[in-house]
Amino acid sequence: MKFDELDGKMRSFETHHDRAVMPEMYVVARIDGRGFTRLTKEKHDFEKPFDERFHDYMLTTVQHLMNCGFNIVYGYTQSDEISLLFHLNENAFSRKERKWNSILAGEASAKFSLLLGDLASFDCRLCEFPNSGLVTDYFRWRNEDAHRNALSAHCYWLLRKQGNSATEATQRINRFNTADKNELLFSNGINYNDLPAWQKRGSGIYWKDEEINGFNPVTQQTVNTIRKKLYINKNLPFSEEYSKLINNIIEISGR
Repeated sequence: MKFDELDGKMRSFETHHDRAVMPEMYVVARIDGRGFTRLTKEKHDFEKPFDERFHDYMLTTVQHLMNCGFNIVYGYTQSDEISLLFHLNENAFSRKERKWNSILAGEASAKFSLLLGDLASFDCRLCEFPNSGLVTDYFRWRNEDAHRNALSAHCYWLLRKQGNSATEATQRINRFNTADKNELLFSNGINYNDLPAWQKRGSGIYWKDEEINGFNPVTQQTVNTIRKKLYINKNLPFSEEYSKLINNIIEISGR
């Protein structure tokens, strides 16, 4: 068998199940840390329940992903997860799902590993939405999930520091409603409302126009130019205000 024939035969097995995202579908990549519980709680001495250094590693990883060859209009991170919203007309790699998943997982794993100085890995999956309203709902979901998890995490680690075992702390929290959790924290000198917003709601990254002053050597004149720069928002709004932020990002990206 000639090489060209062999090459074509083998590639048919490799690409037979290739799937491409359909045009005019909004796509969000959901990227999650693999085995991060052990990595962050056993192998590395991160502050509990939240460590700003770890969160900054995640933010730097998001920035890297938004500059690695895809047109990504919004990035969001909370805990060890990242969500990326692609431009509606992004057509990199002919929108092949396996390429997007593998590249983003690989880039996230490599960048975070370099920041941490240890091996770390992420997985990736794509969520496809037929309209912008569902995209907004997705990010509202992750925002609310961050809030719920943060409240439970602060309660859990408070109980652990008070001498409760992991099982005891978990069982107590499972019996608490939201008011009970807030009361537990408040009775121990912690006002949940006063905690940093990034712990409770995660952080967002999106593009903003920035005016740059430059000098034109040909005309010998000062010129002003506009360029896009990534903006990190560690104080995200919530509820309807957060929906407005996401809607605005989607609207601007479509102009």
